[in-house]
Amino acid sequence: MRMTFTIAIVGRPNVGKSTLFNRLVGRRVALVDDRPGVTRDRREGQARLGDLDFTIVDTAGLEEAGSESLAGRMLAQTKMAIEQADAVFFLVDAKTGPVPDDRAFADLVRRSGKPVIVVANKAEGKGNTAGVNEVYALGLGHPVGISAEHGEGLVDLFEALREALPAVTGKPVDVEPPDDADTVRPIRVAVVGRPNSGKSTLVNRLLGEDRMLTGPEAGITRDTIEVDLNWKGREFHLHDTAGLRRPPRIQEKLEKLSVADTINAIRFAEVVVLLMDAEHLFEEQDLRIAGLVEREGRALVIGISKWDLHERRAGGITKLHEQADERVPQVKGLPVVGVSGLTGDGLDRLMQAVVDIHEVWNKRVSTRQLNKWLEEVTAAHPPPAVSGRRIKLNYITQAKARPPTFALFCSRSEAVPPAYQRYLVNTLREKFDMPGTPIRLQLREKDNPFAEGKGKTERKHKRKR
Repeated sequence: MRMTFTIAIVGRPNVGKSTLFNRLVGRRVALVDDRPGVTRDRREGQARLGDLDFTIVDTAGLEEAGSESLAGRMLAQTKMAIEQADAVFFLVDAKTGPVPDDRAFADLVRRSGKPVIVVANKAEGKGNTAGVNEVYALGLGHPVGISAEHGEGLVDLFEALREALPAVTGKPVDVEPPDDADTVRPIRVAVVGRPNSGKSTLVNRLLGEDRMLTGPEAGITRDTIEVDLNWKGREFHLHDTAGLRRPPRIQEKLEKLSVADTINAIRFAEVVVLLMDAEHLFEEQDLRIAGLVEREGRALVIGISKWDLHERRAGGITKLHEQADERVPQVKGLPVVGVSGLTGDGLDRLMQAVVDIHEVWNKRVSTRQLNKWLEEVTAAHPPPAVSGRRIKLNYITQAKARPPTFALFCSRSEAVPPAYQRYLVNTLREKFDMPGTPIRLQLREKDNPFAEGKGKTERKHKRKR
């Protein structure tokens, strides 16, 4: 059983501390407004993130002030919250990037000696990645980009929390498990698909009992059901989810809640098994679900359900692999397994595919190997010239695993064509044997000292001298 622990949310006013507090508590407890300074007192709540339960403390915005003033007393309350916490979520606005107040209070948090997770809030979409990267300048480690308002990035926050407090949250996620099978963390698996694709029947067959209601009617499962499974000596934590229909067909409030629950299960899974009916393969909704899984960065396995009813032909699975690569090219090489929840056919192959893709999803590649690869691919296919200027690719390193994420430092990152980025990802996948898992390629460049008028300012000073 895990020990209880406490997290304090701190940061300057109006960076979204109360919004994150409400998101983690699961209900609207703290007042939220666009005006800064709404929160004054410390507020505690029981939070849940993935399978972690802990106490979360919302604090007032950090502001420099005299000790006797209202702002000064609020600051004292915040300092007390930091002192009593086991770790700190230090929030920064990803839209504006770090400001002088952030840097001043980063020193306060650093001096506390508590583990600090830098959270770049308001990082929804792709437009705020520059603001997230600027947070590195605070010197508090790798920032976690999230959107507390929209619930984006919580899986990354969950992983960062487990790494910051391994003693109370379990083994750090990126540490190789020991040989002792009894201490290996269960693989979190979500079974998803369209209604009536055989998800509950499959889970029942894996468990060896009728744990889930099944039947010919579509949509029997409404809640996401969590069960533990030991398969051939390996532990799994399964989520049987409600079927996902196309958005225009979702009308009732109950079904909307079920869909939200299913999406949440995908976000906190490590491997997602997408079940498709053998008679209706790769339909539009199946591809939508596969796209969602890839965007969330989860490893993906395709299970072809009701395989016992499917006409067997020579090379049938090979053709399904080719079809999967064509229809889901963003995770090329993903496993495709025919299964039957009714007869149990293919279950061993399915679970082995889950274990194998989980290892790929956790894979790390050394910086030396990556830069040798970069030299080879740029020599074979140099980046194109854009507006008459050649793009230079300087250096690459792996930022993290789960999924494999690589930081590529280059000149003019915004000018690298999407087609060339796909070329790099595909050759990365082939060179380092990473089939079927999302690969993230983050393009970064060094700060330009003449950007945003800095050059004009320097020239002006020179003329004065």
